[in-house]
Amino acid sequence: MSQSWNELQETIPYRLAPSMAKDHPNLPVVKEEGCYYYGVDGKTYLDFTSGIAVTNVGHRHPKVVEAIKQEADSFTHGPIGVIQYESILKLANELADVMPGDLDCFFFGNSGTEAIEGALKLARHVTNRPNVVSFTGCFHGRTLGAMSVSTSKAKYRAYQPAQNQVYQLPYYQPGESADEAIAKLEKACETMFAHYTLPEEVACFIIEPVLGEGGYIVPPAKWLQQIREICNKHGILLIFDEVQTGFGRTGEWFAAQSFDVIPDIMAVAKGIASGLPLSATVANHTLMQQWPLGSHATTFGGNPIACAAARATLQIIKEENLLANVKEVGSYAAQELTKLQQAFPCIGSIRHLGMMFGIEIVDPETGRKDGDRAAQILDLALEEGVLFYFCGNEGEVLRMIPPLTITKEQIDEGLVKLRKALQRLK
Repeated sequence: MSQSWNELQETIPYRLAPSMAKDHPNLPVVKEEGCYYYGVDGKTYLDFTSGIAVTNVGHRHPKVVEAIKQEADSFTHGPIGVIQYESILKLANELADVMPGDLDCFFFGNSGTEAIEGALKLARHVTNRPNVVSFTGCFHGRTLGAMSVSTSKAKYRAYQPAQNQVYQLPYYQPGESADEAIAKLEKACETMFAHYTLPEEVACFIIEPVLGEGGYIVPPAKWLQQIREICNKHGILLIFDEVQTGFGRTGEWFAAQSFDVIPDIMAVAKGIASGLPLSATVANHTLMQQWPLGSHATTFGGNPIACAAARATLQIIKEENLLANVKEVGSYAAQELTKLQQAFPCIGSIRHLGMMFGIEIVDPETGRKDGDRAAQILDLALEEGVLFYFCGNEGEVLRMIPPLTITKEQIDEGLVKLRKALQRLK
């Protein structure tokens, strides 16, 4: 097995694009299950990434696997519209029951980026306005439209001129009070509307309710609520990018419910189908009906097997009371991370909502964010047997996003390993 893997890995530089195959940590594995990966090296690795916030109910949950098998006995492909099939119709009804506010109508795609592209396209179509406003530091995807509203890292936009008619506002910064952040937001809007675009030219504001790839920054609810008010005042649609925050990650079904802010359009993906390609652009029925046949389309979106997996995922979250588990175990994990922060000066701040944790790594002497040190910690933690991922503009934040099924005992297991990694670094 080891020799076979070595031979396969030798093909990577020739067969897989570096932009696909060179991400951290390039861990060769033979199996995934629950909260664990099983390595080619025979070691077991605790997964604190959930496949980058995808396998919210754990890897290969038996009910998801069974749903996939059963659906494959009848269907492997749609396409919806040409035919109709049960899994997509039932999924739409079941999703409508857990969505915030009156969001109850869905355009299914395959990826988060597709959901974002759909949301932007829908907003421009129904408002007949050309301009879009995004927030500095947010990440929305890598296709041209989504990249035009993404500013988490300049290198993601290299050599790809952003589409015109996109403007940025500042995202909330850690340490600001809600009132300070609101005052800065209002001043920035005043400047934008006076010098760059009239509000009646703006189709939508698009924002991550919790900054994801940009550093796991959790804003005050009042700040997001003020954005809602600004949009209401000017007839601007509000889009929430809940690709990473959705399906229980924040302790509610969606971050919109955590912050008590209902957007006009949402983009969801990642945790929707436990690893199968599926996403959705979501709006209320009245808004979505203005997007008629021919204005948008898909071949693979809403795949019947992916829809069956999504239905099973929703059922598991309900039956296993995972929203309650997120709140209980998430609070426990935050307390334990605070103890680590007190013991290790290289931990600058702990950012937390539900089962989303950002562990900021800094230079202990200067307090400046330290991406190189964070990369060392990631490697050492992997050697100890726990997998984290990075985020932040300089890669200075350890992203901890375990499955929502995780127990306090598994949190302890992972943080003991992280402590050992920090001790080795020290």
